[in-house]
Amino acid sequence: MRWITLLLLGLLLAVQYPLWWGRGGMLKVRELEHQVEQQQSVNAALRERNEQLEGEVRDLVKGQQAVEERARYDLGMVRPDEVFVQIDPKPAR
Repeated sequence: MRWITLLLLGLLLAVQYPLWWGRGGMLKVRELEHQVEQQQSVNAALRERNEQLEGEVRDLVKGQQAVEERARYDLGMVRPDEVFVQIDPKPAR
């Protein structure tokens, strides 16, 4: 009877070993979950940085357009390949 108990206990331990310490065991799963959490936090920080950079690019593009618009309307500037036409709002008498 004692041998059977020891044999069953040995088999139980043999079955449990891969579950806990094997390639796909619980310890490896916990380690991988921890790595996923870390990567998600890194991704969130990078996503926020990308959004900030996109905002800066939009501001620069919009700012460049505003400068060009002001140069055209306030200063009468034109590009070298453009023709400037001005219409007098008052009719000639």
